[in-house]
Amino acid sequence: MTPQDITKLIVRTSMKDRAAFDLLYRQTSAKLFGVCLRVLNDRGDAEEALQEVFVKIWTKADRFAVSDLSPISWLVAIARNHAIDRVRARRKPAADIDAALDVADPAPGPEAMVVAGDESERIHHCLEELEKDRAAAVRGAYLKGESYAELAERHGVPLNTMRTWLRRSLMKLRECLER
Repeated sequence: MTPQDITKLIVRTSMKDRAAFDLLYRQTSAKLFGVCLRVLNDRGDAEEALQEVFVKIWTKADRFAVSDLSPISWLVAIARNHAIDRVRARRKPAADIDAALDVADPAPGPEAMVVAGDESERIHHCLEELEKDRAAAVRGAYLKGESYAELAERHGVPLNTMRTWLRRSLMKLRECLER
């Protein structure tokens, strides 16, 4: 069937010619079904969509503009757009934006940031009161996550000495922070 024949069938369908519509269905349904199936990936959905597509063609055939363009393109566009609409309808609806108001922000608020900044400043001040190697050991253990063995090796002291350094340094830090 030529594009001109399909154009004539669409025009006759716009005049509610059932015989023309029947012939249009028989000539184009396989192609339009393929379009629906490709988009929907489900045979049952594609069959339902094809029926709905032909209902649209029956009701909107008068909108078809006769031109040199392929009439099958117009039919495929209707089928494709309808199938895409069905895919969109299957999606879960997006949550209402107002629901986001109830979601708590895990980040600290401005007041907490100021308090944390003050605490951080106090801790760094107290770390400066420690001997340099003791302060470096505390920073390594509690800020960088280094093990006691790694710290002992780096500072060239026995493991138990490193434990003692850290315990005494923490006690001095606590005294400093309580002032």
